[in-house]
Amino acid sequence: MKAPKQSRHGHLAGTLAIVAGALSVLCAAAPAYAVLGGEPMNAPQGALATSAKAVVHAAGASGASGASSASTSNYTVRTTTLASGTVVNEYLSTEGIVFGIAWHGPRVPNLPTLLGSYFPQYQQGLLAQRAARGGRGQVSVDDPGLVVNSGGHMGSFAGSAYLPQSLPAGVSASDIQ
Repeated sequence: MKAPKQSRHGHLAGTLAIVAGALSVLCAAAPAYAVLGGEPMNAPQGALATSAKAVVHAAGASGASGASSASTSNYTVRTTTLASGTVVNEYLSTEGIVFGIAWHGPRVPNLPTLLGSYFPQYQQGLLAQRAARGGRGQVSVDDPGLVVNSGGHMGSFAGSAYLPQSLPAGVSASDIQ
């Protein structure tokens, strides 16, 4: 007996379901990166180098008596060079929480993993931007709880993401690079 013919729509739906299943398995096995608002990444397999540098920002303010009071903001920048050649900088608070991430290199890093729970917010901002300006060019999502800037061209990409509410005192958006 001959099997009934599957419609194009049914075949496409089946194929999409298989692809979606495969992608979910691949995403579950993705290497651990920094998660914005979470802990820093473990160096993913194939990472070429990881280093950390403590940063101290000091801001002096003079009072009416002429005495100077200084406030400092300490954070750490961890730099990891991925196997692709892309360099990822993680900005960690004194509590060890990632408040900013920046990247530059030949490939955009895995943004769903880097942005973690903020990725859906990024996607919504991206969709709104694309609807307003079209589908190409620099990405700039500037929401109250998340700022992401990304752009470049084949072989040379750069971007940053940070949580404005989590920037330590004395640290500005321009420090995330």
